Amino acid sequence: MDIPVLHRLALNESPYPPLPSVREAMRRAVAQAHRYPQFHPDDLTERIAAWCRVTSDRIAVGSGSVGVALQLLRAVVRPGDTVAYAWRTFDAYPLLAAMVGAEPVPVPLSPEGHQDLGSLLATVNDGTRVVVLCNPHNPTGTLVAADALAGFLRQVPRHVTVLLDEAYIEFARDTDVPDTLTLLDAHPNLLVLRTFSKAYGLAALRVGYGLGAPDLVARIRRQQLPFGINAVATAAVKASLRAESELRMRVTTIVAERERLRHELVSLGWCVRPGHTNSVWLAAPDPVDEGAAALTGAGVQARHYPGEGLRLTVGTRKANDTVLTALAGLRAHQSASRA
Repeated sequence: MDIPVLHRLALNESPYPPLPSVREAMRRAVAQAHRYPQFHPDDLTERIAAWCRVTSDRIAVGSGSVGVALQLLRAVVRPGDTVAYAWRTFDAYPLLAAMVGAEPVPVPLSPEGHQDLGSLLATVNDGTRVVVLCNPHNPTGTLVAADALAGFLRQVPRHVTVLLDEAYIEFARDTDVPDTLTLLDAHPNLLVLRTFSKAYGLAALRVGYGLGAPDLVARIRRQQLPFGINAVATAAVKASLRAESELRMRVTTIVAERERLRHELVSLGWCVRPGHTNSVWLAAPDPVDEGAAALTGAGVQARHYPGEGLRLTVGTRKANDTVLTALAGLRAHQSASRA
């Protein structure tokens, strides 16, 4: 008999539904569902630009951050060019590269789960068009510090676009988090990618945006699907920006639960390094495959990379306690077996 899924912790979603004020804005927008949205999302672009304190010609909006990433690749990549990224990473990047006819160049992570900036640079040649960095990194949660990122960007040739995926930046609390917006003027080949799916809890509505130099953004916008951002999603994003202080409190709660979950897992004998996303990363040689099976048996859906690791989205306290109980039982069973 199939075990029902009680806790969905596989996709790094927010455990919280949209705020009441956001749901009300969505309800009002649904009443106008017989009307087309804007041909291009100009109003939303201007609102996001004002929120980010940049001019609107620096903002490209798309169907989630993955949609903006695809628009970028379509704008700058020719068939046969290469796209380099650390691996393992967000599963969409090799798929997006294939969609535009590019050759993917995966570069192994360090043993500690960090992106190897030196090895990424070593892959760059005349045929390289895009290098992807995830900061914080998915799935390991590691962070590229400010000085390391600045040094990396200085060494990337101008014909290569750096796609800096900051889908989880709201969850990073390290004092050395890069201030990437200050880097845009110095690096016209940089696109900073962000999303409303994670911290803002709007994953199903598919809105993301990129920040970059006006020339690069103009090329990305030419790949924008007409009528591509629906009115309900637009209303939800605008309402979420008005409710930013409430959403910031939710993020603080998730970060606190992340730290509690990590410390409890460490106390149970798991090796869990500090992370900066809304998830924790359990890596081999810890028994991640057995852990995945134990979680499935407890009704917890997690992201399992067989033989490599286990990514656990931070859920509600109840969900996190279920995780701890399942993994504590596994460790207790293994200790008893060794005894």
